[in-house]
Amino acid sequence: MSSKIKAKISAVGHYLPDYVLTNKELESLVETNDEWIRTRTGISERRILKDPEKASAFMAAEAAKEILEQRGIEAEEIDAIIVATITPDYMFPATACLTQTMIGATNAFGYDLSAACSGFLFALSSGSALIESGQCKKVLVIGSDKMSAITDFTDRTTCILFGDGAAGVLLEPSDDENGIIDHILHSSAVGAESLMQEAGGSRNPATRDTVENKKHYIRQEGRSVFKKATEGMADVSVEIMKKNNLTAEDIQWLVPHQANLRIIDATARRMELNPEKVMINIGKYGNTTAATIPLCLYDWKDRLNKGDNIILAAFGGGYTWGATYLKWAI
Repeated sequence: MSSKIKAKISAVGHYLPDYVLTNKELESLVETNDEWIRTRTGISERRILKDPEKASAFMAAEAAKEILEQRGIEAEEIDAIIVATITPDYMFPATACLTQTMIGATNAFGYDLSAACSGFLFALSSGSALIESGQCKKVLVIGSDKMSAITDFTDRTTCILFGDGAAGVLLEPSDDENGIIDHILHSSAVGAESLMQEAGGSRNPATRDTVENKKHYIRQEGRSVFKKATEGMADVSVEIMKKNNLTAEDIQWLVPHQANLRIIDATARRMELNPEKVMINIGKYGNTTAATIPLCLYDWKDRLNKGDNIILAAFGGGYTWGATYLKWAI
């Protein structure tokens, strides 16, 4: 009997806009200050895609090009592209379709996945299933969000948090025990009104009223979201550890969604992890939504060793939350 096919990450790539929006600059836009932002969020700066002609598909394509270069393959070899995003270039065509054409992946099909800050994990699960089923041999999974497009830079509760960026991975069949082992994914709309974009969909199409009342921007009730996110991300991280009989000593790295340093710290404490095992780059990039986890993988790729046990964990609007357990395969 043939053994089950397992998906592995075989390459990582990223894209970050050049423009750096610092806390100091934000002080001139809203009533806030550098110390307040850093102590409450851990963020010092974030990247902003200033070019009005470029959006999530451009960033996803740039990340994809780097992935292809890292792996040493041509775009025509890609079978599927999944782009996790809540800031698609258009309602349709899909950002994945635009990305596919931009990189010349003429043999691939593609689609977008919307799960907010958990989007990369949900997309990774979908991409893994395409590999495990035997349907695909090479799948690009990319998180890309131009959060500045839906951020109100007069709202100090949200404009300090978000940045733009993209990052992703190539999935291929594993030829050993390394690869993606397990996923636990959850969702619930209970309390979802605390973190949402009210207008722009079929429920509230764009009108003069929705634009004038800023309903196309992200809205967040910080305290309730913070409580939910802290509980959700910590709970699912411990859940996947128990399910796979892992102790803190067994885990080499936690890759948490970069929303807030206090949420990350709370998750690591619940897992009883040494802080040195936690990937944190929120200070440089802020919350790039679906891009945060793969951006961490990119930044740490040279410190990862084949066979490392890694937990990915996220919580996002929806609400959505989840964790993935994998053994590093590069």
